[in-house]
Amino acid sequence: MAKESKPRQNSARHPGQTDGLKPRVARILAKGNKEATYETTSEAETAVLVAVPEKRQADARTQEYLDELAFLAETAGATVTQRFVQRLDKPDIRTFVGEGKLEEIKAYVQHSGASMVIFDDDLSPSQLRNLEAELRVKIVDRSLLIIDIFAQRAKSATAQTQVELAQYQYLLPRLTGLWTHLDKQRGGGVAQRGPGETEIETDRRVVRDRISFLKERLKDLDKQSHTQRKSRTGMARVALVGYTNVGKSTIMNLLSRADVFAENKLFATVDSTVRKVVLDTVPFLLSDTVGFIRKLPTRLIESFKSTLDEIREADLLVHVVDISHPSFEEHIAVVNDTLKDIQAADKPMLLVFNKIDQYNPEAETEHHGGFEGMNQDDEDAPTPRPSLEQLKATYMAKLHDPVIFISAKNRENIDELRALLVRHVSALYPADRYSSTNG
Repeated sequence: MAKESKPRQNSARHPGQTDGLKPRVARILAKGNKEATYETTSEAETAVLVAVPEKRQADARTQEYLDELAFLAETAGATVTQRFVQRLDKPDIRTFVGEGKLEEIKAYVQHSGASMVIFDDDLSPSQLRNLEAELRVKIVDRSLLIIDIFAQRAKSATAQTQVELAQYQYLLPRLTGLWTHLDKQRGGGVAQRGPGETEIETDRRVVRDRISFLKERLKDLDKQSHTQRKSRTGMARVALVGYTNVGKSTIMNLLSRADVFAENKLFATVDSTVRKVVLDTVPFLLSDTVGFIRKLPTRLIESFKSTLDEIREADLLVHVVDISHPSFEEHIAVVNDTLKDIQAADKPMLLVFNKIDQYNPEAETEHHGGFEGMNQDDEDAPTPRPSLEQLKATYMAKLHDPVIFISAKNRENIDELRALLVRHVSALYPADRYSSTNG
């Protein structure tokens, strides 16, 4: 997230890479985009986190959400030094937080030398500009943070194009703020100078043209991907889905004996990976897909249509859940809602509870240390979690979809998972159907 960074090999294309655009505007976007996307380098910047939850939200849940935001920030390369919380019925229309809280944040930033402030929500273009003018450091909202992580992780041409499209769509309504960045770089007063409306409108037109170009490019890439998927017909297609960082890639490696990148970071997988798997003579194609997350930007979902087609066109979904996480049930709901959004909720599904080796029935009774804005007299205190055996009994009884509990790390119950997959893939694609298709 540093202001200057050396180009990375295989890094995602950024809005500054404006092939065929006017040189002046291309230079503006290339220079400004380093401020707008905040690429990371090995030198971590310090960040302050800000959350504005509803007044009725429990402190434990607020802390959980900030923990996730901190994990995102660390994944992007930042070091979190402080957290601020302000409970409001609705965010301030001008600066998202109230005047008093803004002064608290400003005082901390000036005293600590923090280089950026990260919000757990999306900011409007005017809120972004106002906060930058007040705090005089980089302001990053949740969408920009996630898009930046995707930009770091995207490797394939399709994923890189999808990320670039999302970046441009994020940039378009914020071009006025981009000019403010350039004024600051030239030494001008914040929000004191800027181009005329004609110049800004010219840049908007250039960005819209780039968005149109990228959409057309993605259509061509979609056609290629669709052709590749059609060539793989004759075998059942199984897709691993789930919240980010639940262990999908580890399960992919266990089942396919492939070497798919797996790491304890959010969005370790952005590109879809497809491998042929044969279990007990039953062949099928297994896809490892990008993880979902709370408040996943809509523009990112739309941009990643090609990647999500692996889910939409699958015959069977394997929904992986991190049962050790205190909010695993909310994560299940987030994934199910996202599957509805991409028209994939009606697929046959297996529910796989992973990380049983890390499950702690006492986890929700632990209270984290306080931080700025937390309500220390929370009446909605968390209660102890049920035992793992109780959870198994509950989910086995209430769900129609098959359920299994595993530890991919310790390879516990992996044979049972393989047997379950064989049974369901065989039901979807009987042996005689496979033989006739490939004969």
